[in-house]
Formats: sequence, C-alpha cells, structure tokens
Amino acid sequence: MDHLTNRVTASELIFAFLQEGHESAGYMKELHSLGEQLKFSWDINSNGHDTHNLDNGELETDGYHPSNIGLSMQDLHPIVDLQIRGNHEQAAAVLEVARALGEIAAQFEDRIVTEATRNLSNNISTSPLQKWKDYLAFEVERVMMRGVGPDLPQERVIIALALTLVKRVCVQTPQRLRNLFHTALQYINAAWAL
Repeated sequence: MDHLTNRVTASELIFAFLQEGHESAGYMKELHSLGEQLKFSWDINSNGHDTHNLDNGELETDGYHPSNIGLSMQDLHPIVDLQIRGNHEQAAAVLEVARALGEIAAQFEDRIVTEATRNLSNNISTSPLQKWKDYLAFEVERVMMRGVGPDLPQERVIIALALTLVKRVCVQTPQRLRNLFHTALQYINAAWAL
C-alpha cells in the first residue's frame, strides 16, 4: 500500500476498521468474539490501560472463554480503542490508518456502494467460502471502474472500498463477519504484495 504497511498488519487494520462506528448489538457481539479469537484487547476507557484482555487463558466447561458481565456491548460505546499486544504505538498507528480509510469510505457514492454490497452479499450467500475473495475483488474492481472513488492514492481507495463492502455485508448479516474478515485479510494481503 504505502509506508504505513510497515507499521500496520492487515488483521489489525481490518479489525480496527470494522470496529469504527456504532453498529447493531449482533454485529458488535460477533466483532467482540472475533477479537477474542485474534487475542486483541479492548481499552474501554480509551486511556491506554488494557481494561479487558480478551485472552486470559481460561476456558469454561463449555469450551468458551469466561464472560465478563462488566464488558457489555454498551461498554464498547462510544469509544473503543484497539490495544495490540500491549504496543500502544502500534495501536495508535493502526487506528490512524483505519480512521483515514473510514474518511475515504465516507466519500464513496452511497447508491453505488449499496449496489456493490447487495451484489457481494448475494454472491457469497450462494457460493463456497473459497470464492468469496474473488467476489470481493470483482465488486471492488467494478466500483473502481465507475470512477466513484476520491482522488487519492488508488491503493488506499481500494482498501477502503473493500473494507466498506465487507463491513456493510457484516452489519446486515453479522454471522458472516468471521469468514468475511478472513476473506478481507486474504484480499488485502494480496493487494499489499503487489
């Protein structure tokens, strides 16, 4: 992408982008579950102190991590900051890039992005997981060919568009979040490799 790729990993960037905004409780629950799997932690108070490490190593008898009543979905609003393995500089860099991509995403024409979101959702709902990256790439390419992105470095616009499509599909169908996260990760890693 550019010099920022040296400071930010794709998984951290995708996760940070997906957590921006105030989405449905089902979406936030899936995102929180994904954060647990990825071993990210939440800084609920946005003060740089890790108030809830998502991986304390304990499991309940049902195989899941123990729940923390104090960490409800409402606790994640209005500000949730990602803390990456205790590295506050890395977390700040990830959040900076995610917010910049969010600003780019806000400039896309809603009608066109809505159509691309609908197409992506329809295509992945009837296809095997292995094809999802191809459908994501196709929709991003189709939107980019229409020239609807802002006049910025193309790599950033493409990543912002891909993450916007993924997030919109996930907001509509939160149960797809985990698989679409991995699809976006494949897509972005391939884009960064170019």
